[in-house]
Amino acid sequence: KVDREERPDIDHFYMTVCQMMTGTGGWPLTIIMTPDKKPFFAATYIPPNSRFGMMGMMELIPRIKNAWENQESLIRESTGEILSHVQNLEKSRSRGELDETIFHNAARFFKNSFDHEYGGFGSHPKFPSPHNLRFLLRYWKRTSDDKAIEMVEQTLSCMRKGGVFDHVGFGFHRYSTDNRWLVPHFEKMLYDQALLAMAYLETYQATGKKEYAQTAREIFTYIARDMTSPGGGFYSAEDADSEGVEGKFYLWMESEIRNILDSEEADLAVRIFRAQKDGNFRDEATGTPQGKNILHLEKPISDSASELHIPEKELASKVESIRQKLFTEREKRIPPLKDDKILTDWNGLMIAALSLGARILDESPFANAAKKAADFILDQMKTPEGRLLHRFRDGESALTGFLTDYAFLAWGLLEIYESTFDVYYLKEAISLIQKTLDHFLCGESGGFFLTPNDVDDIPVRQKEAYDGAVPSGNSIMALNLLRLFRITGKIDYEDISLRLFRAFAEQVMESPTAFTQLLIALDFALGPSTEAVVAGKINEDDTKGMLRILRREFQPCLTVLFHPADERQTEIWDIADFTRNQIAINGKATAYICRNRVCKKPATNPRELLDRLQE
Repeated sequence: KVDREERPDIDHFYMTVCQMMTGTGGWPLTIIMTPDKKPFFAATYIPPNSRFGMMGMMELIPRIKNAWENQESLIRESTGEILSHVQNLEKSRSRGELDETIFHNAARFFKNSFDHEYGGFGSHPKFPSPHNLRFLLRYWKRTSDDKAIEMVEQTLSCMRKGGVFDHVGFGFHRYSTDNRWLVPHFEKMLYDQALLAMAYLETYQATGKKEYAQTAREIFTYIARDMTSPGGGFYSAEDADSEGVEGKFYLWMESEIRNILDSEEADLAVRIFRAQKDGNFRDEATGTPQGKNILHLEKPISDSASELHIPEKELASKVESIRQKLFTEREKRIPPLKDDKILTDWNGLMIAALSLGARILDESPFANAAKKAADFILDQMKTPEGRLLHRFRDGESALTGFLTDYAFLAWGLLEIYESTFDVYYLKEAISLIQKTLDHFLCGESGGFFLTPNDVDDIPVRQKEAYDGAVPSGNSIMALNLLRLFRITGKIDYEDISLRLFRAFAEQVMESPTAFTQLLIALDFALGPSTEAVVAGKINEDDTKGMLRILRREFQPCLTVLFHPADERQTEIWDIADFTRNQIAINGKATAYICRNRVCKKPATNPRELLDRLQE
């Protein structure tokens, strides 16, 4: 029995075996293997007893026993063939070159599958998949294709209005079971909060629309309140069920709302949050209403304000007062179980999201939360040799770190640096990336293995670039390496990333929308890239003004370094030697803008900086 969150490598290997042997996969996954962990039987769900032509476990086990006793040599021979096929699968993927054409192919697919009424792609169930939206933002930036950003905005807007968002306590549920984003699977995952926060933040940056910034703030409010450990690390998830009933904690009867609020507030709440006497949450078995409601919005608050002839700020204030009263009452209920283990990789995602929020929204508390979480991981989940551990719970750190642990945490640390310019976190990111190169890199064909080279408890080390609910470690490492190349000027980082793209090129060309985080990295690689070095005193107004200009617009291919005008400047020299001569001119904050490694005249005031960026 395997906890996929604790041992994703084991799950990935045996799922590959199941798909190869049966042509399909899924969970629950059943594998029967030899004592030395070599599989010879694979299936998904097996009922206890045979039914409807499906063999049951009680009938299967005697057959397996008989085969093992009488045909062990044949079984062992078949396991050798199975392992050989998996190994050949890893080696046979041809190399290739990816170019801008792949972006158009992916965008075309998204346009064809887009739900024009409710946003998202396909029918149902609908998953958030924020890296799809973040890719489309970059496609819009690269091509000026307005349809791309329209798809992003409609999806984010419909999700925020729908029941998949928790309108009382904030945060997003796992996915929507219907096409309207109304009825969620009520589980809340840390990685969804992190990745969605980034999508909303970048869309705010691209459009300037405050509702996207507010949604990101609400996600961070939920994380700070409910998902942060005393030490600063972030918990993994909250269950869908409470008291054995899915969604019970989150559902409301109209009569409950009227008992909690005064009559004017109750009328407004019922109208705004679309509560009905019969309820909109139906019994899964019978399809009949149960009198309980998933609170959601039919339209944005701004539209409701116009209909009600109430100033938008006044309506928003009233709705917030209602929300707080409902939240206080809901806190008296028995909550869903919290999965309080702390995973290094998922924490890396939230650290990256908070850091991004700190600089896009110019709100330092988010950076402080990111730094506290990073300090927790680096203190509690790193060995004396500098190796990461995967899981922390009840005071114990355990399990050798996987590729995603190194890749995601390094991402978070790079984001902390770019938000705070604390060189300590940049040095830690570089150290982790070097450990990744030492223990995960495939020297033969490029890319990174899921497991390090000193873990031998699974038969085959595998590589994966598919971006599912969580991006792949290879996709994030590709971007980490490219950013580090821009920061340090060391060409080796770029070379390794280029080999990674070639290693997965065939798969990406076959199904580009399954690799959108890798396409985000490719967008950064193809550029045009912009590097900015700001020299000055970090707490001075002129420096802050320069940084605000650099952070105001959506510039996904921008890398920013800071050259402090004090004794700390040697720290960045050790990493980025080229910054030695990029100094503050006449004691004024100065920005140096380079595009595709060609530098422009330094800018010493905001107007000059804007001119350099727009040239």
